[in-house]
Amino acid sequence: MPLDDAQTRLADVREKIARAARIAGREPDDVTLIAISKTYDADAIRPLIAAGQRVFGENRVQEAQAKWPELRAETSGLELHLVGQLQSNKAEEAVALFDAIHSVDRPSLVEALAKAMEKLGKRPLCFVQVNIGDEAQKGGCRVAELPALLAAARSADLPVAGLMCVPPFDAEAAPFFALLAKHARESGLSELSMGMSGDYETAVTIGATHVRVGTALFGERA
Repeated sequence: MPLDDAQTRLADVREKIARAARIAGREPDDVTLIAISKTYDADAIRPLIAAGQRVFGENRVQEAQAKWPELRAETSGLELHLVGQLQSNKAEEAVALFDAIHSVDRPSLVEALAKAMEKLGKRPLCFVQVNIGDEAQKGGCRVAELPALLAAARSADLPVAGLMCVPPFDAEAAPFFALLAKHARESGLSELSMGMSGDYETAVTIGATHVRVGTALFGERA
């Protein structure tokens, strides 16, 4: 992607975030744009970095390990978020590499992350992923299990910042975002990771603090 294309795409997404925030009476700076760079190599990511984007998201630990040490060596101030499912046996690698983990979804992972953080002396922010649509094929804890999982995470001293969800792809997203926001309020959590390329503006109007945008920034994946 040429630099001018990256600049145009980034400016467009940022403007839409700002407009949605203003509609909701919020400050645009209260919303963190996470550029989802999964499946893209370092050369495809560099134009967005050059355009000014500093926060990126990856789905897999191994893929991130292959490209982000080099990119971080080139540019200071980059922030990396894990937005995909995390196996417990990859917890230590994830803690070492990422600044935030958006997919905490089960007690065994809470335990593995707590051990990794204690061992490494590094504490990436954590989001509990909620299976907000109660879909059998999707990751995340069920809504009914959320209080117990949050209690376990807090007992393990995980730095839980908020909740994350991916609504059902064939349904209107707004009610699911509103439900996640309700659970966050009731749980005393201020951060909401919700909204992707097709619905991030809606998510911002409902309170998203982190939106995960890939296609609108990088184009359609092959």
